Amino acid sequence: MTVYTRKINYHETDKMGITHHSNYIKFMEEARVEYLEKIGLPFQDVEAEGIGSPVVGLDIEYKKPTGFADILEIEVKLTAYNGIKMEVAYTMKNKATGEVCVTAHSRHCFIKDGRLYSFKREQNPMDKKIQAALEEDLKQ
Repeated sequence: MTVYTRKINYHETDKMGITHHSNYIKFMEEARVEYLEKIGLPFQDVEAEGIGSPVVGLDIEYKKPTGFADILEIEVKLTAYNGIKMEVAYTMKNKATGEVCVTAHSRHCFIKDGRLYSFKREQNPMDKKIQAALEEDLKQ
């Protein structure tokens, strides 16, 4: 698990002064990209091998609103990985209050040349990094 910190910008709020719901998906992506860097898988390295990781599913539950200048602490961890697909969990907390604002999951597959790609089957060294991160995250 890793924690990504994100300050809410004014332009990310709506007329009521709360963070627009669509921005949380962007925050998830920012947090996921940083997480991958921390486990030794910078996304630019993955893409340099011609591998993409599209989102195939999202689940989001909004619990408490946030607004301009609030600081989110986004806990990110892998919850599933089989070589072809991975699932990432997010818990977003207001840093000042400690309250959980959003819980979410994103599901991704891996593709190369328009087809599903298996890190395991291809014996790609990145597989071991993802597997080690999953094992560590499941302990927490």
